Amino acid sequence: MASLQRRYGPNRNGPWGLLQPILDGLKLLTSEIIIPTKANFWLFHLGPALAMSISFTFWAILPFSFGSSILTSDYGLLVLFTFSSMNVYSIVIAGWASNSKYALLGAIRAIAQMISYELILGVIIMIILLVTGTLNLSLIVYYQYLSTWLCFPLLPIVGMTYIVLLAETNRIPFDLPEAEAELVAGYNVEYSSITFALFFLGEYCSMVAMSGVMVIVFFGGWLPFTTLFFTVPASFIFASKIIIFCILFVIIRALLPRYRFDQLMHLGWHIFLPASFGYLIFLMGLLKATNSLLLVQGYY
Repeated sequence: MASLQRRYGPNRNGPWGLLQPILDGLKLLTSEIIIPTKANFWLFHLGPALAMSISFTFWAILPFSFGSSILTSDYGLLVLFTFSSMNVYSIVIAGWASNSKYALLGAIRAIAQMISYELILGVIIMIILLVTGTLNLSLIVYYQYLSTWLCFPLLPIVGMTYIVLLAETNRIPFDLPEAEAELVAGYNVEYSSITFALFFLGEYCSMVAMSGVMVIVFFGGWLPFTTLFFTVPASFIFASKIIIFCILFVIIRALLPRYRFDQLMHLGWHIFLPASFGYLIFLMGLLKATNSLLLVQGYY
């Protein structure tokens, strides 16, 4: 980020500043936890704990190779996005329990943002189901093994899904629930120390998990790009692809300014939602006209 923005990065602690994240974590662990006197004590602590717990739950569903996930479900993609939508509860609880109008305003904005973009995610899930005939994450990768990576036939949906996931994980340019410029940090304004850190640990954990979702659904999961890499372990290929998407998250954060809230709503309701519905209807007609629905069912 420092290189992209032509500035000095944290380069004092350790070689090339590599110890800076560790020292930041130690600072947050050892600093004092301040609780507002009129805050709801239990809900105040439940918010960050829930944010972190939900983010870790994603990894029980994501497979790293065929049949390697902790929780195997025929509706894995649907279950994963259901857990993702539950993140809004942690933000709402934190905003309300803080007993601060600024925190509550940030929480309300988070509700509007997440609900708006979850509708688009629902349509995208229907498109994936229509093409592959399954919501099982391992079978989606198997479908791409038998045919081609879905990023090629569904190229418009790939870009739309990535932008929607940026909004779902509250990453720039859609980090409006935080809004440190106009709402003094939004829903987490009253948090400090480790409770403050848990929100951001959950956010970064969700970022890595959603990168994994993009890789599995559109980029072949743990499948190599060419047969030259068939001897490379599947988990290594999968992790490498996730790292590429995480770097892209950081690049976007470094380069793009934050959207205004009305621009965010316009993008979701007036552009992405009609476009995703239109693509779904077009795909249904195409598959029906070519009898490809029967072909999809034959894969399994």
